[in-house]
Amino acid sequence: MTHKQKALVTVAILIALASPLFSQSSTPATSQLKASESSAASDEAAAEQLQKAVQNPVADLISVPLQNNTNFGLGSFNRTQDVLNIQPVIPVHVTENWNLITRIIQPIVWQPYPNQNTGGQYGLGDMNPSFFLSPAKPGKLIWGAGPAMVIPTATSDFLGQGKLSLGPSVVLLAQPPHWTLGVLVNNVWSIAGSGGRPPVNQMLLQYFINYNMKHGWYLAMQPIITANWRASNGNIWTVPFGGGVGRIMKIGFQPVNLQAQFYGNAAYPNGTSSWSMRLQIAFLFPKLSPAEKKMLLEQQLKKLEQQQVEK
Repeated sequence: MTHKQKALVTVAILIALASPLFSQSSTPATSQLKASESSAASDEAAAEQLQKAVQNPVADLISVPLQNNTNFGLGSFNRTQDVLNIQPVIPVHVTENWNLITRIIQPIVWQPYPNQNTGGQYGLGDMNPSFFLSPAKPGKLIWGAGPAMVIPTATSDFLGQGKLSLGPSVVLLAQPPHWTLGVLVNNVWSIAGSGGRPPVNQMLLQYFINYNMKHGWYLAMQPIITANWRASNGNIWTVPFGGGVGRIMKIGFQPVNLQAQFYGNAAYPNGTSSWSMRLQIAFLFPKLSPAEKKMLLEQQLKKLEQQQVEK
C-alpha cells in the first residue's frame, strides 16, 4: 500500500469513527454529568458557528485544509490519478470595513501515464492562489472579488501547464438558517511562460449547497465545473454531479472539518476521469473573543477537576 493510499484510508477511518469516538462519556457522578452537558452544549454552539464559517470562502477564519482527490478511470488502461491539495486560507484585516482573504492551493500530484498500464510521475503541480477583497461586516448577501492566478510551480512538464496565468475571481453566497448556498467562479488567461507550451484560457465554477444538521454534521454538494475554452469540441467541459457528508468536530482541543464526497462526471474530455472521490480534513483556527477565551479556560479547568476526581 502506497503512502497516498494510507492517507486515504486514515481519513476514511476518521470519518467513520468520528461519532462514537468523540461522543462517549464515562462520568457517572451527577455533578460531572451536568458539567459534561454544559460542555456539550457549548461545543454544539461552537460547531454551529464553525459550520457557517467553514462553508463561507471569505469568512474571517484561518484554516488549513488537506484535500485528497482520487480520480478513477483515467486513459485507456483505467488508471487512477491522485491529487493532494494543500489549501491554507488566511484572512487579513485591511481596514475596519474590509478583509483580504488569501486562498492558496498547492497540489501534490500522482499522474499515471494514460496510455500505459504502469508508470507515471509524482511531484508538485501548478500553484493556484486567489485573493478576495470582502466586506468585514457583510449583509445577507456575502461576496468577495479579486484576482486568481496559476503559477507554474510544477516539478515536471507532465504535471503543469508551464504558464503564468491571471484573471478575475468572484464569490457570492447566502446563509439562511441551516443552509449555505453560493457560487465561486474564475477565469484565467496565460500572460507569460514557456513559448513551447499551449496558451491557457480556462474557467472554474464551483457551486455549493450545504445543509447543516445537529452535532456538527452537514450534507454537501460542492462540484467543481471546469471549461478549457481552447480545447476541441467535446473536450471543453468537465461537469460533475454528486455530493457527500461532513462534520465539524474536535480532536482534543483542535477543531477540524471532515468531509467525504463522491462525484460522477456527466461530461468530461477524452482520456480523463469519469468519476472521483474527495476526502478532506481541515484544521480550523477560529478567532476567540475574550468571553469565548474565558469559557474555553473554564472548560479546561472543569476537565482537569474531573480527571482529579476520577483519580
